[in-house]
Amino acid sequence: MNYGMGLLDALAEKFGVFPGISEKTAWKMVFHVLKMPKDIATNLANDIIQVSEKMKKCQVCRCFTETEICHICCDETRDKSMVCVIQNMKDMFAFERMGYKGVYHVLDGLLSPMNGIGPEDIGICELLARVENSVISEIIMAIGPTVEGDATTNYIFSLLKPLGITVTRLAYGLPVGSSLEYTDDVTLNAALEGRNEI
Repeated sequence: MNYGMGLLDALAEKFGVFPGISEKTAWKMVFHVLKMPKDIATNLANDIIQVSEKMKKCQVCRCFTETEICHICCDETRDKSMVCVIQNMKDMFAFERMGYKGVYHVLDGLLSPMNGIGPEDIGICELLARVENSVISEIIMAIGPTVEGDATTNYIFSLLKPLGITVTRLAYGLPVGSSLEYTDDVTLNAALEGRNEI
């Protein structure tokens, strides 16, 4: 809602584009910025600009990074034969917290024909190319058990099955419709350890 406050309205509108931010919360953020010392507000603005300008997708796994290939894909201690396919980078943080030692592939979305999202709109083609040109022996489908998640998992499985790659999915200890980023470490670890071959 526009309150005729010019710059403040514009800033509240910008904050309102963030997921889960209501109009009321957006205005709280505006008033917090107004109370910030100028140098902190300037640093915040500069950091946002830097992230926007310098972050790009890793050429291997598609997670965001400042370099061409991210630090996880470059890490020689990681098990490159095991790839955890995740919906978005937020899910990666959940696996990192629990000590997962394989590598990732970030789809950055799920199949949703009703919303016009097909295989070419998410990282499926890149995953197939990666499988064909590497030492991958297992793909772990770490997609939440939602309608779109199941459709995406089943579609990827149908493409990988002829290639002879073992495809597993997280055990169903996860609540249906749950989001991995909010799943506690114990539950997520149990789901990973109890994964089943598709």
